[in-house]
Amino acid sequence: MDEMIGAYLERRAVGEPHPVLDFLFTYYSLKPGHLRRWHPGHGSVLTGPGIEDYRGRSGYVDVAVGGRPGVTVSSEFLDRRSSAIEFVSTLIGRTATRPAQLGCFGLHEWAMVYRGGDEALRHDVPLRLGHDGTDAVVESMPLRCTHYDAFRFFTPDAVPRNALELTPEHRLLTEQPGCLHASMDLYKWVAKLGPLLPSELLLDCFALSMTARELDMRASPYDLTAYGYSPVRVETPTGRAEYVRAQSAIAERGAALRVAIGGLLAGLR
Repeated sequence: MDEMIGAYLERRAVGEPHPVLDFLFTYYSLKPGHLRRWHPGHGSVLTGPGIEDYRGRSGYVDVAVGGRPGVTVSSEFLDRRSSAIEFVSTLIGRTATRPAQLGCFGLHEWAMVYRGGDEALRHDVPLRLGHDGTDAVVESMPLRCTHYDAFRFFTPDAVPRNALELTPEHRLLTEQPGCLHASMDLYKWVAKLGPLLPSELLLDCFALSMTARELDMRASPYDLTAYGYSPVRVETPTGRAEYVRAQSAIAERGAALRVAIGGLLAGLR
């Protein structure tokens, strides 16, 4: 973790973006320093010299345990986060009840550049198949995106090609466990709840998010060989089968994390 964070900070300092790895630090709002700060979760009390690092931090209050000073996450902070807890609980609970859909083949990244020309490119790297080849792939298969935060970046020409026209309200209606971005977002939802949840869970979600991001971009239309990533050629039957195998493994890890998150949130409600 420290190696990854350090590499990101070094790249940022010299203005060298990474099209795959930076996403977890730029799209998601959790600062790198927050990943390095350990939290035991609500209901635990920290004692000893290390508590000075927590005094005054958001969510923490001073307490005494057996006459010894300590810090813990306050009930007031828990109350302030009640609506977020309710939303995340509902979202992951509904997502978990739905079957994993494994037929999208990661085409959301292709839809984000479809017929958009150079202006639609989201990264300073070339397209593997060029613009015409990329457009042809989108036109050869249906778009089945269920994740609003991917759909909202579709080009205007790609929007009507999707099976669903998604809105923010669709998060609770269409999110399903096969979606790579639904698995990536577990990191976001745990991070939003800050010190209420243990850092071990946050790091597990971060690791899954990284795995999903790598597949997401390997299956994208971008040529990332210069960064050490071999393509998952979803324009071919072999590539689609490879994508589905990796997607299924990520979905299984996401399902286990939803159970863990849901159990902890149930104890906070």
